[in-house]
Amino acid sequence: MADFHLAQVNVGRILAPLDGPVLADFVAQLPEINALADGSPGFVWRLVDDDGADSTSVRPDDRDDMLLINLSVWESVQALKDFTYRSDHLKVLSRRREWFERLAEHHLALWWVPAGHRPTVAEAVQRVALLREHGEGPEAFTFRSPHPAPDATPTPAPATP
Repeated sequence: MADFHLAQVNVGRILAPLDGPVLADFVAQLPEINALADGSPGFVWRLVDDDGADSTSVRPDDRDDMLLINLSVWESVQALKDFTYRSDHLKVLSRRREWFERLAEHHLALWWVPAGHRPTVAEAVQRVALLREHGEGPEAFTFRSPHPAPDATPTPAPATP
């Protein structure tokens, strides 16, 4: 088992209420896409709300009822990238402008967590803020500039003769 897993958070502001006609197709596809994620190689965990199906009732900002959050953990950057861009998820992703506002700031952040850790919404929101304030680095990054997992095993010093 790897010492670290990749956490990802994605926030988005929906264009209309979840129970209305504008988002009906998006909402209808959630069970299929979540099942696809759950069964994808390298998937570890995803945030779900009290009904256990998805995270659509979780609000990362109590002052913004239109802001949604997706939070998950994967074994590697490649596993997440394969799900995101090389599965049927891409069909839904390509339609995101039908359902979500274009945000001027970063809306996705990746970071490494110890294997077994489940990030909280507060932790995820903090990573997005970190990326917005300081740009990409080992504490928060994107697919464009991935950082390697921390080295949990210290490299032994070379033997001296």
